[in-house]
Amino acid sequence: MTDKNKQSASGGENKEEGLTEVLTEETKFYYPSAAMKENATVKDWDEAIHVAESDPEAFWAEAAEDLEWAEKWKKVLDDSKKPFYKWFVGSKCNIFQNALERHQKTAVKDKIAIISEQEGGRIQKLTYSELYQEVNKFAAALKKLGITKGDRVAVYLPNIPETAITMLACAKLGAIHSVVYAGFSYLALRDRINDAGAKLLVTANASQRRGKIVNLKKTCDKAVEEDCLSIEYMIVVKNVDQETIMKEGRDLWFKNITQNEKENVETEIVDGNDPLFVLYTSGTTSKPKGVVHDHAGYMVGVNRTFKWVFDLKEDDVYWCTADPGWITGHSYIIYGPLMAGITNIMYEGVPDYPENDRIWEMIERHKITILYTAPTLVRLMMKYGDEPPKKHNLATLRLLGSVGEPINPEAWRWFYRVIGQEKCPIMDTWWQTETGMFMITPLPVAALKAGSATRPFPSIKASIVDKKGQRVPVGKGGFLAINNPWPAMLNTLWRNPERYLETYWEKIPNVYTTGDMGFVDKDGYFWIQGRADDVMNISGHRIGTAEIESALVSHEAVVEAGVIGKPHPIKGESAKGFVILKKGFEPSDELIDALKKHIRNTLGPIAIVDEVEFVDKLPKTRSGKIMRRVLKAKELGLPLGDISTLED
Repeated sequence: MTDKNKQSASGGENKEEGLTEVLTEETKFYYPSAAMKENATVKDWDEAIHVAESDPEAFWAEAAEDLEWAEKWKKVLDDSKKPFYKWFVGSKCNIFQNALERHQKTAVKDKIAIISEQEGGRIQKLTYSELYQEVNKFAAALKKLGITKGDRVAVYLPNIPETAITMLACAKLGAIHSVVYAGFSYLALRDRINDAGAKLLVTANASQRRGKIVNLKKTCDKAVEEDCLSIEYMIVVKNVDQETIMKEGRDLWFKNITQNEKENVETEIVDGNDPLFVLYTSGTTSKPKGVVHDHAGYMVGVNRTFKWVFDLKEDDVYWCTADPGWITGHSYIIYGPLMAGITNIMYEGVPDYPENDRIWEMIERHKITILYTAPTLVRLMMKYGDEPPKKHNLATLRLLGSVGEPINPEAWRWFYRVIGQEKCPIMDTWWQTETGMFMITPLPVAALKAGSATRPFPSIKASIVDKKGQRVPVGKGGFLAINNPWPAMLNTLWRNPERYLETYWEKIPNVYTTGDMGFVDKDGYFWIQGRADDVMNISGHRIGTAEIESALVSHEAVVEAGVIGKPHPIKGESAKGFVILKKGFEPSDELIDALKKHIRNTLGPIAIVDEVEFVDKLPKTRSGKIMRRVLKAKELGLPLGDISTLED
């Protein structure tokens, strides 16, 4: 078990508006208050699961009624060519209709859609009506440049409103956007542009990060001029006031082509299964996978999961600290919040600059009600201690969320206690680029466990299996698999259906293979242990690197840790931990011994770490995930491979 704090007390209530804590033999439960359950959209978690499981197609058909359609579907699910599943077959729609167009007929049009803030303090606000107009103007400009249905548009922008405008304008025209995180190298950008065959690239002249100016245009120039023959135009947002070199005939300023645009562009009504976007995700090979999502199934899945998991209210101010360059940004920064008609924060910068309380100051100033963030950010904030958040009034927060990797119980409890003030449930969400939507997640009425993503979202059937697809016993580790199709699932891999089959459907028979490891406890709660290739085999015992990392971080001296497996002549593999210490702690042999003992006490005698090395930082992707393969390659003196996703 991840949490070994076994006690038998019955627990008690924290506050009237807080969560009831109950300790079991296995781990502490956190139950929602009566007031929270009373005000929840979905009041009975078990009943919702039962209803969805009894007829999944009826469940998702009912969810689809929440959205607008040009033509309703003839069939909810077509599995005749599985695993190439099709949802809402025969439907005609466009996600733009539901993200912006339909709101123009209601009072939502006057509500703030996006509050955009730059690290330097610049703030911009756009109502739903203003955002609609800006998207229409850019769609008209794209149309005049020859962009039509099915064309691919590459996007290399920071977390600014123009990113949302570009994605929505592409959707409106029926074009396919391919967003690349604006921090990838020119090589990574080049490869993604070429694979998608993008005709046009939208970027910014620069972005701001930790007080420094990052020249995005220079990266794009290098990518396009090296070997991107498909690019006809580069549209540039003037995001920073600095000199920018523009190539005549190819480069166009975003503002110049939109400010005087008056054409009213009709929304392209597409087949529900037409592609909406291609988003590239790394795999076990050096070649990224182009994950394809459509309009119909994707919008239904994202809309239902977003509304239910965050129990949305009309006056919510929501902040997801991810970037639009990742699937989290697509589903739960752009499309989900806009379909729901709530106010959304977009922040260009880092949460601890110029002061380490920037994130908490923003929550207080904008009166944010929902904070959805990554465990790596939680651990970063833990490093600064309790005082920075305590300087600010965080009382407007009512829900917290976690995404991107398994959250260790120590970070979960700090997040709950210090930031949520023991009254905000934490929605720990497991999902992937490929799934498009939340898959394993609690609802606000659920009993929570620190470090567990709890149970599958209603209608989703997940299991822990062995390599033959057989379910493993309770408490035993194995491969996380999904046993049934879901609306927001990927359709295929871009121009590579063979790799789609090989990667997701042929490794383990009869299930969707997630590539993650985990186990289910006696209460049916899922504990995600990390990627399958991040699981070590030590003396015949399978131990997840994430488990040992979690144990290390639970020690008072450790703020963050990365663990790798190394070849061992007797045990098969041995574990080595790379540890970042909190301020006030110094490296020593005594501390190494204490950490090793702490791991054994936390995880048991089989979890032996042979080596501990103290480091100042860990190699991470820009989404915050520790790149263990880089640690391993450096340790073993092997080539580092593709490091284009490396933050530093």
